[in-house]
Amino acid sequence: MNAQESKISITDFSELLKTGLPWTAMLAITTEQMLAGEVTMRLPYREDSTRPGGTISGPHMMLLADACMYGVVLSLIGRVELAVTTNLNINFLRKPRESDLVAVGKIIKLGKRLAVLEVAIHSEAEDKLVAHSTGTYSIPPQK
Repeated sequence: MNAQESKISITDFSELLKTGLPWTAMLAITTEQMLAGEVTMRLPYREDSTRPGGTISGPHMMLLADACMYGVVLSLIGRVELAVTTNLNINFLRKPRESDLVAVGKIIKLGKRLAVLEVAIHSEAEDKLVAHSTGTYSIPPQK
């Protein structure tokens, strides 16, 4: 396997999200790129994703970050559905423009039981970060 090749395809990951995390389908979150240890996802801009003040809501950005982290973990270990979030921290850095949000998730450290990750989220309309998230995923023991 090529060092850049993911252990789960975009198609399989998208299907897993649709059945296991239906909120991603409701918000039309898509996976654009999936490499081993790096995933790019998109949250399309929608009027009903905004909060007062015209900014995309924090919970929507958190969902994007968490789904992206899940993708990064599975890109490295394969389809292990019970890999779960144990910690998620997000810093909202600036008000995103009314455009799609793009998240790029990367592995920081992968161990036998834990994965530490980060996600950078920016508005498609500009390259500045709108949010930065870090998180930890628990990986179930192999049987």
